[in-house]
Amino acid sequence: MLLILLSYLGGALTILSPCILPVLPFVFARTGQPFVRSALPLLAGMALTFALVATLAAVGGGWVVQANQYGRWLAMALMAFFALTLMLPHLADRLTKPLVALGDRLSSKAQAADGAADSAWSGARSSFLLGIATGLLWAPCAGPVLGLLLTGAALNGASAQTTLLLLAYAAGAATSLALALLIGGKVFSAMKRSLGAGEWMRRGLGVAILGGVAAIASGLDTGLLTRVSTVATSGLEQKLIDTLSPREPRGGAMMAGGAMRGGDAANGSGAMMSRTAMSGNGPAMMAMHAAAPAEDALPVEGKLPPLTGAVDWLNSAPLTAAQLKGKVVLVDFWTYSCINCLRSMPYVKAWAEKYRDQGLVVIGVHAPEFAFERDIGNVRKAVKDLGITYPVAVDNDYAIWRAFGNQYWPAHYLIDAKGQIRHHHFGEGEYAQTEQAIQQLLEEAGRKNVANTVVSAEGAQGVQQASDMGQVASPETYLGYERAQNFASPETQAADKSRSYTAPAQPALNQWGLAGNWLSQPDQVTLSQGTGRIVYRFHARDLHLVLGPDKNGKPVRFRVTIDGAAPGRNHGADVAADGSGTINGQRLYQLVRQSGSIGDHTFNIEFLDPGVQAYAFTFG
Repeated sequence: MLLILLSYLGGALTILSPCILPVLPFVFARTGQPFVRSALPLLAGMALTFALVATLAAVGGGWVVQANQYGRWLAMALMAFFALTLMLPHLADRLTKPLVALGDRLSSKAQAADGAADSAWSGARSSFLLGIATGLLWAPCAGPVLGLLLTGAALNGASAQTTLLLLAYAAGAATSLALALLIGGKVFSAMKRSLGAGEWMRRGLGVAILGGVAAIASGLDTGLLTRVSTVATSGLEQKLIDTLSPREPRGGAMMAGGAMRGGDAANGSGAMMSRTAMSGNGPAMMAMHAAAPAEDALPVEGKLPPLTGAVDWLNSAPLTAAQLKGKVVLVDFWTYSCINCLRSMPYVKAWAEKYRDQGLVVIGVHAPEFAFERDIGNVRKAVKDLGITYPVAVDNDYAIWRAFGNQYWPAHYLIDAKGQIRHHHFGEGEYAQTEQAIQQLLEEAGRKNVANTVVSAEGAQGVQQASDMGQVASPETYLGYERAQNFASPETQAADKSRSYTAPAQPALNQWGLAGNWLSQPDQVTLSQGTGRIVYRFHARDLHLVLGPDKNGKPVRFRVTIDGAAPGRNHGADVAADGSGTINGQRLYQLVRQSGSIGDHTFNIEFLDPGVQAYAFTFG
């Protein structure tokens, strides 16, 4: 119920977002007509169409998105036609006759121009059809709430819950539009009575609708207006999420809340990624707050769910819950380009080695975020490079993720010898507490001489070294247009198209931009031709960027500068002191590690070869 309420309120806030502006003329074209027979069917058609298309797009892959693009162009043609019938009554009289023959009239205005007296059902039907067309055009801003819903749908698959939550979001938006329409209708009617300007108002609405069609056709609704709306409503949406579903972890990467792999929670960046599993409905979460039977005992939080559904297992044959009875088990959810996972990895490996002979089994569950992390060859290479020797389940379909009801990278679950979940921790940190819980469960299982010391990862190097979170003032930042924020190039990002960009001359803190010819895709940007640059104004000790070579695997050379100069002693593990480096695989690259005082700096990376794929910045 809380998620439904959150979805509804998030949708209601859409009316405050500038990106709703292109749709408003279509809605206000129904002013002055009976609300139940005209406006209500329009809003219902709009909400139902949005919920259906959003559900399919979240779970159906790229073909649904492409099909919706065709639907949008068809809807724009219908809307342009509708605008002409409002502006040119004589033209409407001729053009509506074919529609009358087909029995589908787009508006009561067109019906009046044609002189046909339809029944209340026919008028409602035409409004409902107009609402369906408007729903195809509607591209509400992907703020935290909608991002959370779409990511949850992508992870959990098609379900009644997915559609219900998206429908609640659409219903919230429709409620706001209905209130605006009721108020606007009264003002509209009063102006017609006092000024006798009905004909001019009708034509003005036609012009406004044509303007809305032009805005949508040019991508303004998903470009500039989306960027403006993020500023306008994301703060309110985030407060709703924090109030109704407060976040627990620190230093972790949430899959929920936007699935974008939300950045380090400890620094408050929390980029909402909305790939969230719907919280609290998995076996591991059902009793998360169960009372402990004794003051020092770890509570029982649930049963170990099945470990089935992995597409492959590395370092081991597939393991089952039955095989693990009598063992203490640590399940570590991770993905190999996640900086938070990489920084916790030295502890997980140390625990696996230290307690292996005393009955601890560590299982890594690799749940991918980016498409390249689904490549088993990439995962196998990462496991080898990271020195992971314990079993790893490749959970490309999120089967184990959903069975646990998990929401975060990294996430650690401890299971006792009876197969009961007894402890969990989300994100980085609290390593001593987790290790002490391991020791307690081993002693409960009857193991003798369990060590009471805790491991240290002070010697970790490169990306696995602990972050300096007190100095981090930059959030995790995605570059693909679907989740991009703070993009500062003069040009707007063109969805799924190549475009030449100009780097911002003086980006503000946490702003970034592109230079050169880039193809912007939902989760990445790709250098289409020639050379190109990415610029970012940041504040942190470490700067990382998830990168990949061209689609054929050909290495890409690059050069890094900080404030226009070679990084010198501030170079990262994947960069030489002169700033040079090579991208030879799809992974996270450490490009900056400052050795002195931390301040605001402008990072610039120039790619000397085309084809590079860039995904996300992270900081530490």
